[in-house]
Amino acid sequence: MRLDKFLKVSRLIKRRTVANEACDAGRVSLNGKTARASADVKPGDIIEIVFGDKVLKAKVNEVRETIHKEEASKMVEIL
Repeated sequence: MRLDKFLKVSRLIKRRTVANEACDAGRVSLNGKTARASADVKPGDIIEIVFGDKVLKAKVNEVRETIHKEEASKMVEIL
């Protein structure tokens, strides 16, 4: 699954366009490397997102195309 879509489905970022812009600005890294929006996300990957002066680090537990709002938190584990 594409990184920008995963960020939206897992609800780490609210909208896909915002996720895409964050990737283009270099604020998202995948496994320690700056990632493009089209990067492929797999279970076990580590995602880091820079929000201003805060850094969110999360591990991907599962990848699903669609998920209910209540279950979205199961897709990632905040580190």
